[in-house]
Amino acid sequence: MARQLEHLESYFLDVIEGRERGKRATLLRLLLAQLSLIFRGLVRLRLCLYKWGILRPHALGCQVLSVGNLTVGGTGKTPVVEVFARSLQERGRKVAILSRGYKRKKAPLWRRIKGRLTFQKYGPPPLVVSDGKRLLLNSRVSGDEPYMLASNLPDVAVIVAKNRINAGQYAIKKLGCDTLILDDGFQYMRLRHRLDIVLVDRTNPFGNRHVLPRGLLREPVRNIRRAGFIFITKSNGDGARELKEQLRALNPDAEISECRHCAQYLQALYSGERKELSFLRDLPVTALSGIAVPQGFEEELVRQGARVLRHRTYTDHHRYTQQEIIDFLNESIELGARAIITTEKDAVRFPFVERRDIPLLFLRVQIEMLSGADAFKDWIGRICFQ
Repeated sequence: MARQLEHLESYFLDVIEGRERGKRATLLRLLLAQLSLIFRGLVRLRLCLYKWGILRPHALGCQVLSVGNLTVGGTGKTPVVEVFARSLQERGRKVAILSRGYKRKKAPLWRRIKGRLTFQKYGPPPLVVSDGKRLLLNSRVSGDEPYMLASNLPDVAVIVAKNRINAGQYAIKKLGCDTLILDDGFQYMRLRHRLDIVLVDRTNPFGNRHVLPRGLLREPVRNIRRAGFIFITKSNGDGARELKEQLRALNPDAEISECRHCAQYLQALYSGERKELSFLRDLPVTALSGIAVPQGFEEELVRQGARVLRHRTYTDHHRYTQQEIIDFLNESIELGARAIITTEKDAVRFPFVERRDIPLLFLRVQIEMLSGADAFKDWIGRICFQ
């Protein structure tokens, strides 16, 4: 069933982005366009209900920041959340990251039914991936991004829950946190935010500009006016003048910064051994990824000097089986590859395999500020010391 759903997801992405041709695809796009009108209307109604005070956001009495985007996936959000959390923690804040844990393993059906029947006010208790001292859950239970964040931020709490009011209350009362970061929280309006940070992908800012399900936008582009800070991610250092002009027209008040994802080192999946990026120079490799935008990953390997013999891609958040890894190991050896490279996000979803006849490594990346660094530091200072 999972594989069938992945194939269906890939087909719909091809239809939405125009890669799928033919009469059936054209009719499907027309249908999706009509559904997008309904979705757009519902989004507008929801925003109006909050604006008119009919729906009210819940205040928790502490700093709440949201890091999110307008589109579905692919903006490089997790490294940006990591940068914000680390910056705040280093300047004395007790930080918790609240995540929904997209595509994590759900609770058993009987438990979810019990929660409905017993009218639990806030739903099941939140999952504590990290309490800021130790890692408590694996990626299958918590989700890929929460596990990555908890692994890379040992002094920051990471909590997963559908109801992030509940998660925030837990972080404050049980863990003593004074600053909450909503991972993928731009559309989560039930909890009052002090600051909305929105990420925009330099390479594909707004997709085809259609909202779901005809496009990848969660809400119309004009709604970026709610943002207080805009990160242009995956920038190439050219200043992104045209994109900045578009963003300024939509939101004249937001601070705008450019950043890019920079490769740091390679790390062995099972031993933890690190290798310098120079290891990739002139090295024949194969690549394996299940992320929203795999092209950027392959381009980075080529930029570092690797000769990519084959890049096997899966849908975003693909949960690998042991047989898939073994089959790709065999294929890579037959092609003459001397290493298999994957992403850090994929690495947390790999099953354990005994084979060691070819190195299996992930590429560690971090955010580098290209412009607006002073504004970013100023924002961090105001958040920390207000």
